[in-house]
Amino acid sequence: MLTKISPYAVKNLEKLKEIEQHAKRLIEENCPSVRWIMNLVVFGPYDYLDIFEAKDDEEAAKVAMIIRSFGHATTETWPAIYWKDFKGIIEKIKIDYS
Repeated sequence: MLTKISPYAVKNLEKLKEIEQHAKRLIEENCPSVRWIMNLVVFGPYDYLDIFEAKDDEEAAKVAMIIRSFGHATTETWPAIYWKDFKGIIEKIKIDYS
């Protein structure tokens, strides 16, 4: 999930730590199957890259909506498939190129 924070949202940088803890608690309560893998600060068009596993797109959407509920961020979720799983999918596709 890519997150962009409004430049006007947080004037006190310590507030970011408080928001993180509150968001973490809400995600744990509302999305118990989500497994967090990595949080990164990125310097580009987005501010954060969060990598997590969710059981389905609905669960991932819940995470994004919780982050958005603080009223200071926009998010994009990019569903991804492990390469080994993707190979299993393409093996099931039968295409005749003749």
